[in-house]
Amino acid sequence: NFIHGIVLIGAMVVLGHADTTLEKAIGFVAVALGAGNAAGGYVVTERMLEMFKSSRKPGGGKGDKA
Repeated sequence: NFIHGIVLIGAMVVLGHADTTLEKAIGFVAVALGAGNAAGGYVVTERMLEMFKSSRKPGGGKGDKA
């Protein structure tokens, strides 16, 4: 996700130096796609981390019976 953030910052810097309308349009598309890529990376990371969480239910362990 860090690499995607660097790409996004680079796209914003290039957009800031754009002179023509075409350059600005391409820069805007690059920033939009870079932002979507970074946000998607965080969503995928969150879903992957959910897979590693324990699925045990509270109170369902051994020794519950008296």
